[in-house]
Amino acid sequence: MAPRTRTPGPVPDYVPGHGLLVGKGVVVTAAAGTGIGFAVARRCMEEGATVLISDVHERRLGEAADRLEADLGTRPGTAICNVTAEVEVQALFSAASAHLGQVDVVMNNAGMGGTANLVDMTDEQWDVVLNVTLNGTMRATRAAVRLLRDQGKGGVIVNNASVVGWRAQEGQCHYAAAKAGVMALTRCAAVEAAEYGVRINGVAPSLAMHPFLAKVTTDELLAELTQREAFGRAAEPWEVANVMVFLASPYSSYMTGEIVSVSSQHP
Repeated sequence: MAPRTRTPGPVPDYVPGHGLLVGKGVVVTAAAGTGIGFAVARRCMEEGATVLISDVHERRLGEAADRLEADLGTRPGTAICNVTAEVEVQALFSAASAHLGQVDVVMNNAGMGGTANLVDMTDEQWDVVLNVTLNGTMRATRAAVRLLRDQGKGGVIVNNASVVGWRAQEGQCHYAAAKAGVMALTRCAAVEAAEYGVRINGVAPSLAMHPFLAKVTTDELLAELTQREAFGRAAEPWEVANVMVFLASPYSSYMTGEIVSVSSQHP
């Protein structure tokens, strides 16, 4: 039987803010560009948070801050950070403390993908994806837990994983291994951080469409992945950001060590 062709469903209306993060200081990594990180930063600001955004790309980071200021009337703080360098991660959280006064929420979005079958993959291809996606998330999570512990007022960390941490996809051995590692890191760190009143959860999006993804993914693969979605379309980045904001908010106060799939994907 031929696979069913799914007609794309309509994109729902953008959800207005409900004050879920009023008075909170939020750090968002990898927030430049047009992907989930930028959408998370916007959503946090719309929910009343004071936000500091970081990214490795200085020009794009400045452009992201400009857009947020133009659209929302408030400029977020900014800090350049390469999450593969421990000294830069430490500097990021020092900058966040200085700008925000108190850090309450950390949204870890930094990640890097690519496509290569394992038989053709080089050590360099493997290492760069693991170093950014898994090691970078570890460094940021470690620094965040230390800071939240020392502040003594609890807090929340939300990590961005992926459904490929659970599901097989050709050409994604490095990315899938990294994202599965992010999931395991999230669960184990959550158990350790609970004594400090710190919650750590993650999201696992299936397919969230934005211009950068379109540049690095073939039209054929995007069409195939889209047809796996029950709604016949990719998620908007803000739809993933909504779930991350929920995990950062008091509405999820009893959740820690959980990975929430943000997906309509069927087997």
